[in-house]
Amino acid sequence: MQIPLIVDNKDSKWILLGKILKVFGSRRIKQEMARQGIKPADKAGTMLRMTFIAMFFSQEIAYVVKELKERKKLRNFVKIQEIPSDKQIYRFLSRFSEEQFVSITLGILNSLCCRRGRNKAKIIVDSTDIQVDLNWFRRKITKKNLEDKEFKWGYSPSKGYYIGYKLTLAVDYSKKKPLAFLMHQGSPNDAKLCLEILKELKRRRVIRNGDVVMSDKGYYSYDNYLIGISRFKIVPLIFPKKNFKMNRALDGMSYPLRLFYKKRLNKKNKFFFKRLVKEFEMKLENWRKFKPVRSYIEDIFKVAKNSFSLDKIHRYTFRSVKKFVSLGVLLVGIVVLLGFDSKEELQRLAEW
Repeated sequence: MQIPLIVDNKDSKWILLGKILKVFGSRRIKQEMARQGIKPADKAGTMLRMTFIAMFFSQEIAYVVKELKERKKLRNFVKIQEIPSDKQIYRFLSRFSEEQFVSITLGILNSLCCRRGRNKAKIIVDSTDIQVDLNWFRRKITKKNLEDKEFKWGYSPSKGYYIGYKLTLAVDYSKKKPLAFLMHQGSPNDAKLCLEILKELKRRRVIRNGDVVMSDKGYYSYDNYLIGISRFKIVPLIFPKKNFKMNRALDGMSYPLRLFYKKRLNKKNKFFFKRLVKEFEMKLENWRKFKPVRSYIEDIFKVAKNSFSLDKIHRYTFRSVKKFVSLGVLLVGIVVLLGFDSKEELQRLAEW
């Protein structure tokens, strides 16, 4: 349904959109875009603001262009005088790779948020389905039909079978901002993706020694506990399943071999490893206390899907989907950093 984009300065949704556009029009954001190679920054800002409006109201870019041309008040609100066509916007966005979009997303969020202190971070990791808008009820779509496509069949416990991708997102609970994300075709097992997201967090220099990385039972694996502690030096607070045995998890946790490479065992490293294992055991025994913390990321996903058009995407290549998802993550991150960071506010936003 195409709703008229009539600016209402008293409406909470328009007030929030105004704040988002103001943030994205700042000099700091333009400098970050230029640093990431998205130039010219002014033109890029105009194109992305128009894309944000389309995502914010779940409309096509062509419709936003039409509304801007017809409504002077809307042009003044967005602060755009020369309106590009939808083809120009798509052509401009296609010039940049999906990795540039990921870099600009995380770069902007880092520039908006204060630097991390020395305290340990609580990082939440979870996955959700990203569905492409295909009516597979009208005609049967088999795996063979999708062999030459970039999207695949997947399964979500909450929604059942779908066609599309899987988004894995890591969020800093204390700073309330997205830190990294990955995209995969279909719905690969979360436990197999644990190593990938930890590598991505390490590559981006996000996690530090002693950080707590928590996730739900989908990431459960004795190997993932061991990898988290011995390789990444973090507390892998992965919620256990019914058959979990603490002794089995602790049996494999001996000192990493690299500690023995030197002639003398470093006492400081030995003490750190012992403390890490002790904290892991204590937190895992009381994992139910952390369920409200971990559920925060579920509200992030609801906002992204219900409010910023990530529910069913009208894009069908991995490259275009990843770009669109990057902008969705950026929108959610900006909203959270603007103060919509409590569960109540996020749930209210998801219901708009």
